[in-house]
Amino acid sequence: MPAASEPRRVLVASLGGTIAMTTSTSGGVTPVLSADDLLAAVPGLADLGVAVQTVDFRRLPGASLSFDDLTALATLLRERLADGFDGIVVVQGTDTIEETAYLLDLYHHGPQPIVITGAMRNPTLAGADGPANLLAAVQTAASPTARNLGCLVVLADEIHAARRVRKTHSTAGSTFQSPTAGPLGYLVEGQPRIFNRITNRTVVPTPTHQPRVALLTVSLGDDGTLLNGLADLVDGAVIAGFGVGHVPQHLVPQLHYLADQFPVVLASRTGAGSVLTTTYGFPGSERDLLSRGLISAGFLDPLKARILLWTTLAADADRKSIEAAFRAASGCGDTAAWPWAQRHERGPEEAEDA
Repeated sequence: MPAASEPRRVLVASLGGTIAMTTSTSGGVTPVLSADDLLAAVPGLADLGVAVQTVDFRRLPGASLSFDDLTALATLLRERLADGFDGIVVVQGTDTIEETAYLLDLYHHGPQPIVITGAMRNPTLAGADGPANLLAAVQTAASPTARNLGCLVVLADEIHAARRVRKTHSTAGSTFQSPTAGPLGYLVEGQPRIFNRITNRTVVPTPTHQPRVALLTVSLGDDGTLLNGLADLVDGAVIAGFGVGHVPQHLVPQLHYLADQFPVVLASRTGAGSVLTTTYGFPGSERDLLSRGLISAGFLDPLKARILLWTTLAADADRKSIEAAFRAASGCGDTAAWPWAQRHERGPEEAEDA
């Protein structure tokens, strides 16, 4: 008889968050549950035939995670994948999933899926969604179907690409959406079904330092006070403008000056759709700002644009490389222009999907 195949191996790394919270003596809930505690509460996990190991990396609310935490996590995950894991699940607070998932995606070059999940309802509440989300995440991470898609966000039986997903509601269980392109797929009877595949991957080299990148949202009657002195405080900035990339005309001189000092990326504060390039021509329009050196975020929302700018600056990229990175990652340019394509180690399955 043929030998039984080895079970799929999945690592579950816990960072804390609502999914790991219980009531504290001082009132409210705080993250105290371990990864093993979380897995013990998942019905049906033992029946998957998946060898699951755990690591308690942090016990923090999602809002308290830092770039230090996430770059250290990226290093750990790279090491564990080299040890032969078929996939990884990262459990964390949902406050920052849309940012942390994209950061991890930009540092993940392998074919194995890294799946980020969490919960909107803590374990003390009726209808807590953590166990179902964790089960779906493990099922996705263990599946060959999810390979070569980079980092994924899985909640409410939906599978989203890290570069596209957003948190769209403060409390709803269906909060995670991909407004521009929709989810990649769904969990159906415990199996990931992918209908909308990622066709290119973008990977940034390991960071060499920790840059400071500001994110400023333009609002009605904005007088530019927050732009004053910014050139002395940060290494780059993302401006979330109105609509397709507009700002009040009196902000143009300040933004032009800042764009001469460091990379300034122009995004849309709407959170869906693209910054335009040639439609409007008034002072403060997208055409005007791009002609003054601002870099288009394309379809990247402001939070994603900040993560991409941070990772490129952390890799000591020059202005030309940063512009090329945004053209390739924004959904509006040549994906082959990605400046670090040669650093992406592609496997045979990935080459077929590209």
